[in-house]
Amino acid sequence: MRRIRLGAEEIKYMTLFETITGATIKDCVQEDGIVGFLVNNGDMGLAIGKKGINIEKVRKIIGKGIWVMEFSSNLTEFVKNLFQPVKIRQVRVRDTDKEKVVIVEVNKRDRKKVIGHDGKRIKIAKKLASRQYNVDDIVINTI
Repeated sequence: MRRIRLGAEEIKYMTLFETITGATIKDCVQEDGIVGFLVNNGDMGLAIGKKGINIEKVRKIIGKGIWVMEFSSNLTEFVKNLFQPVKIRQVRVRDTDKEKVVIVEVNKRDRKKVIGHDGKRIKIAKKLASRQYNVDDIVINTI
């Protein structure tokens, strides 16, 4: 795992999120008006809250979109969690001396959901995978 550097804004968002939800945050990244929170394994229910109330509270306070993903100590499960609720068909890891690439296979109809509007979702996923597992790239293939 690479050393993670958080800015003052990310630390502020993490503290706010943890205070409101009770979930423990492992990492936080921003991308074009979206804040992605990586919660510890098992804290997803706390993070969401009953009927999504916790996420809605945080969204209103910070005025940005919120994406919450659950950490896993298994890289394959971690990558699947990054794209929930989209059904991932297969995750393969190509690890060479020069780079580590994760290949994610999804149904053709789910490709837009995985990439996200203006590529925001895939950018957040790549940042988190890089910071948590030293992944150099995530490639999306369709079936």
